[in-house]
Amino acid sequence: MKLQAPTTYADGKKAVLYLRVSTEEQVDNFSLNTQEEICRKEAEKRGYEIIEVFREEGRSAKNIIGRPVLISLLEYSRKNKNKFQAVFVYRLDRISRITADYLAIRKKLGENGVNIISSTEPTGDSPTEKLVETILAGFAQLDNDIRSERAKNGLKARFMAGMIVTGQAPLGYKVEAGYAVKNPQTWDKMKAAWDLMATGTKSLKEMRDLMNDSGLRAKQGDKEYVLCTQRVNKLFRNKFYMGILASKTYKEQVKGNFVPMITEQQFYKVQAILDGRNVNQVALAHRNHDNPTLPLRRIIKCALCGKGLTGGWSKGHGGKYAYYRCSGSCKGRAIKPLVLENALMQVLKETTPKKECLNLFITFVYKAYYERHGRLQNIKNSADDEIAKLQATRKLLVQKNLAGIYSDEIFKEQNALIESEMTKAQIAKDDATFDKYNIDEVTAFMKTMLADLGEAYKRATLTQAKVLIGSMFPEGLAWDNNGTLNHRISPIYQSIRYLTEQDLPSSADERS
Repeated sequence: MKLQAPTTYADGKKAVLYLRVSTEEQVDNFSLNTQEEICRKEAEKRGYEIIEVFREEGRSAKNIIGRPVLISLLEYSRKNKNKFQAVFVYRLDRISRITADYLAIRKKLGENGVNIISSTEPTGDSPTEKLVETILAGFAQLDNDIRSERAKNGLKARFMAGMIVTGQAPLGYKVEAGYAVKNPQTWDKMKAAWDLMATGTKSLKEMRDLMNDSGLRAKQGDKEYVLCTQRVNKLFRNKFYMGILASKTYKEQVKGNFVPMITEQQFYKVQAILDGRNVNQVALAHRNHDNPTLPLRRIIKCALCGKGLTGGWSKGHGGKYAYYRCSGSCKGRAIKPLVLENALMQVLKETTPKKECLNLFITFVYKAYYERHGRLQNIKNSADDEIAKLQATRKLLVQKNLAGIYSDEIFKEQNALIESEMTKAQIAKDDATFDKYNIDEVTAFMKTMLADLGEAYKRATLTQAKVLIGSMFPEGLAWDNNGTLNHRISPIYQSIRYLTEQDLPSSADERS
């Protein structure tokens, strides 16, 4: 008997595989086996010996806590530091679709001497290939965000139309077909509670006892609980009863598409009673934390104590003047807004990449996008061809069964095999799905923003400005009393600033 020669591995390189599918159903449909087959072929091609396989079966987690096998992989890399050099994955998004999480996991593995290698995407060890890897991770998050945005948009549209999106309504109401309607069992009791509270003659504890005695109950699922003081306070703080839907998620308030239980005047009268204020003072003052006059509040920290800067106003010379100051206990001096903003503009000017570097980066993005899209399209085309062949085979099988050539038993057995292979091909096709968003619009936006970071900051809303500053300076900006804005630029922005022609990645066809 002739023995097969053992595989020779280059320089003793060792690796592990990390495989993951999104749903429990995919586990039985061989998606993990498909990934393993592709990853093993790529590892063998690159000269790696596979020493361990990590299979995350049926996990679609938004964070690492919901991924026990991924946690095991990180622990394995720590205990076996420098004993293996790579983790092979089917695609980078198998690690995470959230860019920040992906980079954190890559860093943790890198500390143990381990690189992440995609079996279907251009990844490697050079700084250029690392940047391409980061861009691909960003595309995975964008793809994930697009899917998530579609679902969120539907919920937000319902919210903006005054409908219930949580599936729950407060005491006195019930939900029918997405709308809040009167609950005949509790409406009159809750209305009476509001009227009594508005008289100012009852405390919250007294109201709690009266409401419980009337039969009102808090609900959680199918269970009912007696009302506690905190729950009663929460009920009387709820703007829902005056016809307003408020959302912490959307940070908006809209007029609800339902019948209000009380008037706006009655609601604010009760708020004044709860706050111990004059009941005639029905207008509530809300402090605006995002004051456009002081946009850098909580964005920039104090270099002395690390607390975020806050803002305020001082009177003098017949007017009011804005200023920033440390929100901590240190004795940092007050800072004029113009001084702080000029310092920030100077930092952004220094961080803005040169035109030639920016053009190279945009070329980078295009190349990574089209390479990935083409690779996934080839996988989809192969899957379509396989599905078409299997459908033809099944059609022939049916014909032979009807003609009596194949018995029913053989037909069932062969049909089950065909169904299994078709499911396997369909999953491979689904895994290769890539939302083809408008890359021209994406790159145009990136180019406009990166061409002048100072102007991008000026045009941004307060929320956008926080995101921009946070992405550029992940460790934050710190102001010291010497008038210096201390900062450390994100490695990604650093890479863009120093790109050269030699950094452009080779195409997939040029990779060995």
